[in-house]
Amino acid sequence: MIIWLNGTFGAGKTTTANALVDLVPDATIFDAEQVGYMLGHVEKLPQVDDFQHWPPWRHLVVETAAQLLGYVGGALIVPQTVLVEQYWAEIRSGLEKYGIPVHHFVLHCDPDTLTERIETDSETNTRFPKARQWRLDHRAAYRDALPWLTREGKVVDTARLSPSQVARLVADTVPAPSP
Repeated sequence: MIIWLNGTFGAGKTTTANALVDLVPDATIFDAEQVGYMLGHVEKLPQVDDFQHWPPWRHLVVETAAQLLGYVGGALIVPQTVLVEQYWAEIRSGLEKYGIPVHHFVLHCDPDTLTERIETDSETNTRFPKARQWRLDHRAAYRDALPWLTREGKVVDTARLSPSQVARLVADTVPAPSP
């Protein structure tokens, strides 16, 4: 199975994924961004502001997830923001074609809490100097995507929960992976 942690940039997906991997038996984190970084080295791809706009990214995320599950089994935890409904539909339907159950969670918090988290995330802001502005710039896209995200995923309000509490809530919601 796949546990997909969606939500805006800075919502706590990666931190929650790291806590969740200890709670879900045989869980492995799959960072789908790495597929985008790999494709970024292909010179003939058109210039885009987000690798998710490349159709090969969406296809390769599905193929990579399916191959990983076939090889390591258990559950894949994917902490990845997807704010374009068509892109999510492509990924979800691709995984469904492989018969892979997808448990989609949207980590959400109110705008003030989100902004505070982004501004005070010194570790990410130091390691990736452009991350702060990227996250701030994408708050509106997340807000615009929220109607379809709430239809497609289980929304978890993280404003008053620690990442370990969010991970526990997610772990308690999904069934144990089949061997």
